[in-house]
Amino acid sequence: MSKSSLAIVTGGTGAIGTAICAALHADGHSVAAIGHPSEAEKIDTWRNGLAFEAHVYLADLADFEATTACLASIEAELGQAAVVVNAAGITRDAPLKKMDAQAWRAVMGANLDSVFNVTRPLITAMIENAHGRIINIASINGQKGQFGQTNYSAAKAGMHGFTMALAQEVAKHGITVNTVSPGYIDSPMIRAVPEPIRDNILSGIPAGRFGTPEDIARVVAFLAAPESGYLTGANIPVNGGQFMH
Repeated sequence: MSKSSLAIVTGGTGAIGTAICAALHADGHSVAAIGHPSEAEKIDTWRNGLAFEAHVYLADLADFEATTACLASIEAELGQAAVVVNAAGITRDAPLKKMDAQAWRAVMGANLDSVFNVTRPLITAMIENAHGRIINIASINGQKGQFGQTNYSAAKAGMHGFTMALAQEVAKHGITVNTVSPGYIDSPMIRAVPEPIRDNILSGIPAGRFGTPEDIARVVAFLAAPESGYLTGANIPVNGGQFMH
């Protein structure tokens, strides 16, 4: 284990984020999950449903100052982070000809700006500690694009550009930076899709099933391990063979 065993997981209260928190906790990390302020009324229910202890913070990660203040609170209470998982994200889908600027900015802020806003305040301490694991949760649609998701696909593709550039900057300091790109995951979001559309999606997945949040969490836990220090700048697809690049 590194000098600090704290893991910060943005979007940590979501389906994938919760599974990531559980996997990292099982590997010996203390976990700080960051949710959005709009989730305030649901946090106690979320925490009470866990089989492990997680510290929960709320911040609008699209706002640099609010993010910096949240991270300062985490450090004061829990110490410096050894692992950062950028899993926060939203969708605002529409064909580009119908997409307004607000939908574009909201998705870019929550999905891409947040990666900078979280990672920038933490990177200096990681460099000083000569250790760190940064893991960015992108999407299959950042690799292949998706109808009605120019904003989301652009933001998720941008996350991996961030990964590749930062990986080169910090490799000599013992820090790895990697992307995980999930395919379609069994979650409230996919269950809300009408059954005929859901069946059509499923027919295009060679593995014959939707992924689980735990499928993603296992890859994150592997990348977060101290022994994974020679794997950096990668984009790991976890999509059941739906898209191979």
